[in-house]
Amino acid sequence: MSKEHYNLLLADDDEDDCLFFKEALDEIAVSTNLSMVHDGVQLMDYLKTNISNFPDVLFLDLNMPRKNGLECLDEIKNDEKLTNLPIIIFSTSLDSEIVNNLYIKGASYYIRKPGDFSKLKTVIEKALNVASENNFKQPERAKFILQP
Repeated sequence: MSKEHYNLLLADDDEDDCLFFKEALDEIAVSTNLSMVHDGVQLMDYLKTNISNFPDVLFLDLNMPRKNGLECLDEIKNDEKLTNLPIIIFSTSLDSEIVNNLYIKGASYYIRKPGDFSKLKTVIEKALNVASENNFKQPERAKFILQP
């Protein structure tokens, strides 16, 4: 799926994290268009109603109100119209049991949100490059977590 331009969807309820993500995208060498939703219910509504602007990649936070990221991942992977959507988990947590569960449930990659803006830019760009080289297929478990 190596492309010149990516439609990205960020599902995250933290306004500061959304702003940093958008600013990081503006400074990387990959051409993108970003849409955002702020909870799991909005995410699922967006995915089911925006067929013409369907994302190439979903960056999914785990801790969101109304429906959390794990619930959304399950729902997406169990919907034949959505199951092939590449999902990069983007969360502050790095609990190995949770990460293993996300891998088993079919997430494409896992990124622990860095606190440093330059690391955020690096890891987002790396995620898009590595994932596109692999056609957004889930890698072996050892390469599931992306680091800046």
